[in-house]
Amino acid sequence: MTEFLKIGEGEIAYDVAGKGPLVVMVPGMGDSRRAYRFLAPALAEAGYRVATMDLRGHGESSLGWDSYTRADTAGDIVALIEHLGGPAVVVGHSFAGGAATIAAARRPELVTALVEIGPFTRKQQPDLRALLSNGRYRRGMTRLMGVALLRSTGLWKSYLDHAYPGVKPADWTDYLDALGSDLRRPGRMAVVSAMGLSAPTDAGAHLGGIGCPALVVMGTRDPDWADPRAEADGIVAEMPPGLGEAVMIDGAGHYPHAQHPGEVAAATLAFLKERVRG
Repeated sequence: MTEFLKIGEGEIAYDVAGKGPLVVMVPGMGDSRRAYRFLAPALAEAGYRVATMDLRGHGESSLGWDSYTRADTAGDIVALIEHLGGPAVVVGHSFAGGAATIAAARRPELVTALVEIGPFTRKQQPDLRALLSNGRYRRGMTRLMGVALLRSTGLWKSYLDHAYPGVKPADWTDYLDALGSDLRRPGRMAVVSAMGLSAPTDAGAHLGGIGCPALVVMGTRDPDWADPRAEADGIVAEMPPGLGEAVMIDGAGHYPHAQHPGEVAAATLAFLKERVRG
């Protein structure tokens, strides 16, 4: 059941399932909280109270916010944790991985652990050599740049098709159609564009300031980086020593939690059991 948290003049949509320690799951840009339709039930069944939220201007959350940065989303995450009676583990995908980092650094008493899936958390520098030599990376980057500049739902759906290499969820066609219909509503693609053009430097500046364990989950075929393993290791290296670890999901693209939810759930639950008290 959808619930709404009022923040300023806007509303963030969320739902909650399960009982136990709190986990807050935040999707990436251009997606909705249904991105966790496979992973969230697995964590709830394992004994967690799982809240999934929509980003500003996405899904059932409202439009009309003054800005749509990772820092803004971090504030929304903190507000939801406080509303639900945290602390919480925060799971953030892509854009929201960076937001989760900021939330953990700013409010360490509210965030017990981070799980960052394909996160945009560091300053990005296009790899010009890879754009010429790496077709997977080139196709991903050109689609993402086109989405940011043209605000095209069709280009976004083309990017998603590329970002789910090989295995796609059983409900893929219906999911993609519903997501496309949602993003065609007035103002929605403008939000996606704003987020896409928002550099993750605000998140990168906070990587060294987190104080909780962090798991970085990355697909080996993620088209957003020329070398996904190097990006995952680079994120961990900028965290305080001993806090971060990376796990690679073989064959997955930018959405391993939807392509291979069983593997991501197993890695997440093992990490939480080993690294998080309670």
